[in-house]
Amino acid sequence: MNDPVVTDPQLYRVVWENERVRVLEYRDVPGDATHVHAHPDSVMVTLSSFQRVIAAGGREVPVTLESGQVRWLDAQEHQGRNVGQTATHSLFIELKEPRPGAPRTDATLGPSAS
Repeated sequence: MNDPVVTDPQLYRVVWENERVRVLEYRDVPGDATHVHAHPDSVMVTLSSFQRVIAAGGREVPVTLESGQVRWLDAQEHQGRNVGQTATHSLFIELKEPRPGAPRTDATLGPSAS
């Protein structure tokens, strides 16, 4: 797995961790981009409003979120770019235990409301 703390240590940092979850803080400024990295199933909490593009497998998905949103993030590998006029500040609560059953083949790229 391409750990975002390793691929982009200037943007991601671990703020808390135990054997079941890891909490990452993410911060960037307009124009910043991440390298390809992976997240397990996660909950994302936005601490600022932002606009970005998430890309993987030749697809690009625009993402616009307001501060204070909570979104689900299916396990995925992607890269992102801040395409807005504001800095991004968010938390990722990564689940270390795999999803029960077969891995999802229909995972949403980027955050989803459910």
